[in-house]
Amino acid sequence: MNSRFVRLAESARATVHFSIDGCAAVALEGDTLLVAMLGSSRSLRSSEFDDAIRAGFCLMGACQDCWVWTAQGQRLRACSTPVTAGMHIVTEHTEAAWLSQR
Repeated sequence: MNSRFVRLAESARATVHFSIDGCAAVALEGDTLLVAMLGSSRSLRSSEFDDAIRAGFCLMGACQDCWVWTAQGQRLRACSTPVTAGMHIVTEHTEAAWLSQR
C-alpha cells in the first residue's frame, strides 16, 4: 500500500488528475487536497524541523501542519483547499526555492 487513506465509499464521482512533486496523481471531484494527496501517498510533506513526515494534524485549518505549495509558489492549506484538475503541487521545496529565483 502506498497511500495513507483508503477510499471506502463515494467512489463513483468524476476523477481529477493532478501532480505531486511532478508525479501523476488521481483524486475524485470534491476531495480536499489533503484527502487527494493522502489517497495517493503516505504523507503530505516533510517537516521543516527534522526528518519526520507530516500528514496533517487537526484537519480543519487551525494547526499549520498541512501547508503545501503550487508550482508557482502559492502556499495552500491542503485540508481546506479543493483539489482541481491540473494542479501541480510541490511538497519538497519551500519558499526558499522561490526566493532564489528572483
